[in-house]
Amino acid sequence: MIIQRVVLNSRPGKNGVPVAENFRLEQSTIADTVQAGQVRVKTLYLSVDPYMRCRMNEDTGSDYLRPWQLSEVADGGGIGVVEESKHDNLAKGDFVTSFTWPWQTVAILDGSLLQKLVPQLVNGRLSYFLGAAGITGLTALLGIREKGHVAAGVNQTMVVSGAAGACGSLAGQIGRLEGCSRVVGIAGTDEKCSILVQEMGFDAAINYKKEDVAKQLRELCPGGVDVYFDNVGGDISDTVISQMNQNSHIILCGQISQYNKDVPYPPPLPPDIEKIQKERNITRERFLVLNYMDKQEASVLQLCQWIQEGKLKVRETVVEGLANIGAAFQSMMNGGNIGKQIVSVSK
Repeated sequence: MIIQRVVLNSRPGKNGVPVAENFRLEQSTIADTVQAGQVRVKTLYLSVDPYMRCRMNEDTGSDYLRPWQLSEVADGGGIGVVEESKHDNLAKGDFVTSFTWPWQTVAILDGSLLQKLVPQLVNGRLSYFLGAAGITGLTALLGIREKGHVAAGVNQTMVVSGAAGACGSLAGQIGRLEGCSRVVGIAGTDEKCSILVQEMGFDAAINYKKEDVAKQLRELCPGGVDVYFDNVGGDISDTVISQMNQNSHIILCGQISQYNKDVPYPPPLPPDIEKIQKERNITRERFLVLNYMDKQEASVLQLCQWIQEGKLKVRETVVEGLANIGAAFQSMMNGGNIGKQIVSVSK
């Protein structure tokens, strides 16, 4: 069977900025027959995520991320529909997902590595299982619960950097649902800041490209910062940490400002900021959602309930066509999206 697939065409280099041309669309073939335990699936949606920047390097810098190989098919979170099955628990027409879905139009996969989806849980919006009701939502929810120490009635203020992104836009809302009394986002355009406040319920948002972040934080968080959901690292995070309270908490989710730099993860703090962290007993521990998969099922159900109740607002940037996945990746890394970046492969 002839299919289309996307392979890694070139590496940007550890300090390079990814471009669409780092990926290549090509034709390939898969077997015409499905073996015992396998299923043939048609790809519907693929997830494009910031962590994938690390996979473009020969060394990802992480013991849990495998680097993509040159001229080999890329992979990540994906959703598809079963076209043929020789797996006992999956049937034709089932919707399924995987963290290691190949970037191709049709694939033959091991059925035991797939998770069956229930579209009704997300009001039929299957792509949500790659975002708000998937690994992105789990990262936001479990990060807040496991590392944020949020409690209702304690009058905590949360700040979220990269707040208009896939995880940040959910984290601010979840912080409020979990009990934070004030949530402030940091984003890069007036449009993003407006959406955070008007649509997603943030109390305020700071445009870091136009405003003095330190000054705005002092005005918007007069009692200091108790919880910081950190998606970006770098200068913005240093500014937030300098205004955090005694015994406060950093949820170290991502460091996108550092992904094109050859630095360890998590990147070390500047000496003056590290001194503040230690003196104020601010926790800053690496958070990896895969370490909490025993809580996945209950957490996904919680996310789905909030979505159904309208308490969790979801934004997606959907790009049509497998051929455009490289451009979608470049746009995401440049901060051009609001919410989750999804590629719709076939209807």
